Amino acid sequence: MTHHTTDLNKRLTRPSGMRSLTFKDTDGKVTKISFVPDGKVTFDPKIWLDTTDKDWAEHPEYLDDAGRLVGSVGALLVERDGRALLIDAGVGPMAMDASQNPYRISLDGGKLLEGLAELGRNPADIEAVAFTHLHIDHIGWAWQPAPGGDRPAFAGAKYLVAEPEWTQRHLAEATGVSSDMLKAMEPQVQTVGDDEEIFPGVRVKFTPGHSVGHTTYIISAGGKRIVAFGDTFHSPAQIDHPEWVAKVDYDRAQSTGLHSTVIERLSDPNVIGYGDHFPDMVFGRVETDEGHPVWRPIDDQNL
Repeated sequence: MTHHTTDLNKRLTRPSGMRSLTFKDTDGKVTKISFVPDGKVTFDPKIWLDTTDKDWAEHPEYLDDAGRLVGSVGALLVERDGRALLIDAGVGPMAMDASQNPYRISLDGGKLLEGLAELGRNPADIEAVAFTHLHIDHIGWAWQPAPGGDRPAFAGAKYLVAEPEWTQRHLAEATGVSSDMLKAMEPQVQTVGDDEEIFPGVRVKFTPGHSVGHTTYIISAGGKRIVAFGDTFHSPAQIDHPEWVAKVDYDRAQSTGLHSTVIERLSDPNVIGYGDHFPDMVFGRVETDEGHPVWRPIDDQNL
């Protein structure tokens, strides 16, 4: 079943550009969240997700001309009271071809710092980088030296990582993260606990499944809740198919149960989702269409 118009279908096969949402509280305080693109990721849909040819024949609108899922790579900038938090750190200035890894992922990054500059921010403004998990496409700028230097771009920031994710960081090495990458990050790492407030209006929610300490961040602003759900989902197609889990998930049964819980949460009209690997619809809500849950994008606006 196709739930998208022709215009939305085009957006399903391209990565997102810069997107911002602004929220105003009753006390006049403003929170702005911005997706800052770093690059692009593409997946082989059957290798990455537990799916078949038949599944994708029924959902061709999600695939590009090469038959691949197209997604975004980047970070979420949260600004409030002059302060700035970054959720995840993109893939960094590197590229990876699908032929170079068993998961047939292609990655291309390097634009994050340009995007921050466009928003009037430089890396020194970022007081903390909060990670959803320790996979290579989320930690890039946290360990790679910034262009023209020998230290990471966010060398002055705290690196906030869920306690179970950091204490079992050896598990990340099975996904392509090297011990050298983690050692480069280690001096700045502070572990965080479930339900901890790490920034005004931003709380930690442990959502293990994709990784052992995978973390969602809940942002409260303007009477809304923004759920930055990391790699809980990789494609809007999973909203209607919560059973489609990533084959690389640390605990696939846990992921399946989590999918249904998060979909229900995103169905609340006061909740907005943020999917960092979604295509050109990283912000959205879950609505019902002909009895099926579907992802409806939310574009730049004041809320």
